[in-house]
Amino acid sequence: MLAGFGAGAATSLAAGARALAPRLPDPRPWLARCLAEEVEQRRLAPWAAVAFGLGIVLCFAAEGRPSPWAPTVGLAVCAAIAMAGRRDHRIIRVATGLAMIFAGFAAGTARFAAVDAPVLERILIAEVHGRVETIEERARDARVVLRVISIEGLAPEWTPSRVRVTMRDASPFGPGDHVIARARLTPPPEAAWPGGFDFAKGAYFAGIGAVGSTLGSARLASGPEPPGLGARFSAAVETGRTAAARRISSVIGGQPGAVAAALVTGKRGMIAEETNEALRAAGIYHIVSISGLHMVLAAGTIFWLVRAGLALSPALALRWPIKKIAAVAALCGALAYCVFSGAQVATVRALIMTGVMLGAILFDRPALSMRNLAVAAVIVLALWPETLLGPSFQMSFGAVAGLIAGAEWMRRRGRTPAPPTGLAGRAGRFVVAGFAGIATTTIIASLATGPYAAYHFQIANPYGLVGNGLALPIVSLVVMPAGVIGMLGFAFGLDRFAWEAMGFAVALVIEAARFVESFEASSVPVRAFGPGALAWMTASLLVATLFVSQLRRLAFLPAAFGLYAAGAAPAPDLYVDRDGNGAAIRGADGRLVLLGRPGSFVTAQWLKAAGDWRGVDDQSLSAGVSCDPLACVADLGEGRFASFVRDPRAFAEDCRRADIVISPLRAPADCAAALVVDRRDLAAHGAMTARFGAAQDASAAYASASRPLAHDATAAKAAAAFRSGEAGNAGTGVAAPAGSAFGSRDRGSGRDAPQAGEGARVSGAADARDPRALFRAALARSLVEGVRRPDEARPWLARNAALKAAREREAAARRQVPDSSSAAEADSAEADPGDEPVSAFDPL
Repeated sequence: MLAGFGAGAATSLAAGARALAPRLPDPRPWLARCLAEEVEQRRLAPWAAVAFGLGIVLCFAAEGRPSPWAPTVGLAVCAAIAMAGRRDHRIIRVATGLAMIFAGFAAGTARFAAVDAPVLERILIAEVHGRVETIEERARDARVVLRVISIEGLAPEWTPSRVRVTMRDASPFGPGDHVIARARLTPPPEAAWPGGFDFAKGAYFAGIGAVGSTLGSARLASGPEPPGLGARFSAAVETGRTAAARRISSVIGGQPGAVAAALVTGKRGMIAEETNEALRAAGIYHIVSISGLHMVLAAGTIFWLVRAGLALSPALALRWPIKKIAAVAALCGALAYCVFSGAQVATVRALIMTGVMLGAILFDRPALSMRNLAVAAVIVLALWPETLLGPSFQMSFGAVAGLIAGAEWMRRRGRTPAPPTGLAGRAGRFVVAGFAGIATTTIIASLATGPYAAYHFQIANPYGLVGNGLALPIVSLVVMPAGVIGMLGFAFGLDRFAWEAMGFAVALVIEAARFVESFEASSVPVRAFGPGALAWMTASLLVATLFVSQLRRLAFLPAAFGLYAAGAAPAPDLYVDRDGNGAAIRGADGRLVLLGRPGSFVTAQWLKAAGDWRGVDDQSLSAGVSCDPLACVADLGEGRFASFVRDPRAFAEDCRRADIVISPLRAPADCAAALVVDRRDLAAHGAMTARFGAAQDASAAYASASRPLAHDATAAKAAAAFRSGEAGNAGTGVAAPAGSAFGSRDRGSGRDAPQAGEGARVSGAADARDPRALFRAALARSLVEGVRRPDEARPWLARNAALKAAREREAAARRQVPDSSSAAEADSAEADPGDEPVSAFDPL
């Protein structure tokens, strides 16, 4: 009977489908027309840049260090196929797309080989010999980047090429000076949570293998050999930058002077955090980071000045191509601005974009076009493939793509009204057009960059339209032109009036930012979401901007998927500091509470990732947490507890009584807690998060599997790295002995620990209705997300077998002759006698 019913239902459905099919339009003719329009408008070319970027993503997603030969061979095969099928446009297009993917993959492998350099593996106190490359002065100290000559106690093959140290007073030194300083160096810190900003990766591609601070005063010394021509040129440029920054700051003074110096020289160290927060809240922080806006304004100012000056002579205007001459002058000025502002990656990227557009003027082509943007993107990604995964590239190119697409759409759809008559009419139209343009560009740029700001910074600025509307006219009309004029007069000592005008305008910008910051909800926290949601949103942006046919209407589909994925992303229930200094766990009220002593920066990152806008000093972060000299215990509600153990004497009791045990020490192998995160886990994986959920679905994807830089393919690897399982003592409970974290342990620190019999007992009963049993079962099936992977799974920290063998020999020699200067060994000996130092790479 069931079989007959199923057959009848299938027949009815088939009949209904046949009856409905003629009514549905056939999408193939529509699709063919759209594709023909794309080909006619030559809009397939920008997708080559997308294919190039896809190859870079695949390179960074590969496990280990990919071989450079595989993409090279693939590129050659695609080129051969394109040549063989050059009479068939379909073959050429497919082969070109695949070739661009292989080219992007090859660019990634080439970049890894170009920047590969040693990275410090452990905390080290040693004497550093180096040459000063850059100095960034701040209110209380200065950050100095040293080109390392030697580091005491490190073999040459393990010596980083650059280190960044903090000095209390760097005024005696200048770029190019040879400096000797005793410093405490650490490996570059990794992300505070899986998916967060990874400074270690950025430092690797910048050639910085260690960070730290000097101990005592540094001293000048004569270098082993005179610097080369390139080093002398870099030192001269850096000296000029420092002199200009000091000059601008001294003339203007205060925070306006600090911001003005940052706009001209790229040195942002003197800007106070309060000013930074105001600029962020107003959505105009981009003005202090030299990028496309500043490059376009600087080049545009020079272009206008040169062209207007040449146009004053009728003979020159009629006989010479003054527009092209002005474009060459603007390009030279943009190049000088890039070099003088430090030639950072974002600045060079802006120079390339500006250069491509000015070059289009020289060849009588449209300056603003999607093809020019694609060419600039390919050049930038070929030089710095890693920027594709950073917020600077994504937000910059996303905003420009949106603005170009919006301008194209308005040219196709808009109708130019008749010009007004009279001076008042023309002035009114100019003002209205200016503010309408600012509003339109701000809305488009905000829509294009909003997903990336939310993903990377977990923040949204709903009043960015107001902030940009108030600030951008001042920046465009006064600040940047005054900066260009000031730099032209700087060498002659005739720059004071320009800096004073610039300072007055910058002060207005800061006041506008503070005015917008005063609005309620000027900064809205956005809970962190995964790269999958960002990929959908990026696909939506590409479809909306690169297509010119009706295909762009399909952009709402990936946008809807991305918004749904971002909203449905579950928030972690546990965050563990990469150094084991503390943790944050979801307490009984559903909000995060702190255990241990995590740093303020790490705590702020956790709260932002969780969409929690409390400050790091909020008293509610310690609600339900009790501490004594041995451990801290958090009440999670329903008789569940988490313990952060700081003294080995607390393990005996807390491993029996707590559901979760976290410690920077080594936990006993028989620790019975359902989830244990200890020193071995921290050494192997660094910062971690975990999601518990319900007992039925308590799994969570391994962090590296959900990030663009994933290198561990399966969550099973994460599960194997942690000792999470069904735990608990048989019986109804365990009485708390003297000295227990849950009982009568010393309360000298004011801790109010729960007593035995007050819900603090661990029950091992398998009663599915018991909330505590459900929670422990959830922990048993939960996966902990980690940032740090083994060497062979991290391309930017992978070392070859010869260097590993050298490290093992060096470690063996250190064990025979103890190094008293190693802070890592001293710390480990104090925390856990007999243990070896925790390696930054090799899991223990």
